[in-house]
Amino acid sequence: MKTVVLEQPGSLVRAESGVPVPEPGEALVRMVRMGICGTDLHAYRGDQPFFSYPRVIGHELAGEVVSVNGDDSALAPGDPVVVLPYLGCKTCIACRRGRPNCCADIRVMGVHVDGGLREFLTVPIDHLIPAPDLSWDQRALVECLAIGAHTVRRAAPEPGENVLVLGIGPIGLGVLQFARADGARVIAVDMREDRLAFWRDDLGGEHGILGGEGSAERVKDLCGGDVATCVIDATGSVGSMVSALDLVAHGGRLVYVGLTKETFGWPHPEFHKREATLLASRNATRDDFQRVMGDMRSGAVAPSCLVTHRTDLDGVCGVLPDLLDPKLRAMKALVEF
Repeated sequence: MKTVVLEQPGSLVRAESGVPVPEPGEALVRMVRMGICGTDLHAYRGDQPFFSYPRVIGHELAGEVVSVNGDDSALAPGDPVVVLPYLGCKTCIACRRGRPNCCADIRVMGVHVDGGLREFLTVPIDHLIPAPDLSWDQRALVECLAIGAHTVRRAAPEPGENVLVLGIGPIGLGVLQFARADGARVIAVDMREDRLAFWRDDLGGEHGILGGEGSAERVKDLCGGDVATCVIDATGSVGSMVSALDLVAHGGRLVYVGLTKETFGWPHPEFHKREATLLASRNATRDDFQRVMGDMRSGAVAPSCLVTHRTDLDGVCGVLPDLLDPKLRAMKALVEF
């Protein structure tokens, strides 16, 4: 079968490999759609933590069941499925408490173990979610949007609360949509006008601020003279993650969903005097996937407009590096098998 391997940073190569055979409790899945994530781009660039090479990347996965090695599965050949790509150990304290998304020994497909940039893959049956009533594009976007849904669940915004979202890439756009759906008053901040235009024009966002000098005062204007009680940083930029504390109101919350390899910090008195709450948001859970799929069906989120670029398995080696160029204005690229 055709496979694409990220051998080392900057080196994507085509390869041929055998079709895997499902072990007991696994299903063989034929890939149909795969979203290219910021994680994949960072891995290509060589600055993604938790990553090891060589690796078949890809964890935003949708496919069709080919065969099932298990007698008690409700899945059948031909079923369209979304892949839950986070493989928890099921025994650590996080897994025992129902939080396998932050398992102490987690293996994420496409990061710690091989992912979906190939024609077929095997997946544990309990990590396949039937999705008969969604389009293939929607199925491929569930994982990406689930990251945003999980972040909003961690942040727990109240109706009418000012929620400031820093970084309007695919994850930030998901955060904005789910926070808005939960009744929050959302404010988007980004250094790129084209991304703010996407939020306003394609998703009907009301408040968008171009980051830089004066943006903090603009935030205060929109928040009635205060800064936001909930700030969510989806940038992965150290500068943004450090300065985000200045935008958190006293008694407020700061949530990091963006990821960096760098060590950083801020003056403790600034954090302490606010009695601020600091949260991280990692991956997503089955409940988040189910929420995303339900909101897709109801129209509460608009996923398909996120797709700006497409390629296939033969073309991905040439397309993926180009997605790093800001001039391309890529939001979300899909691989079509």
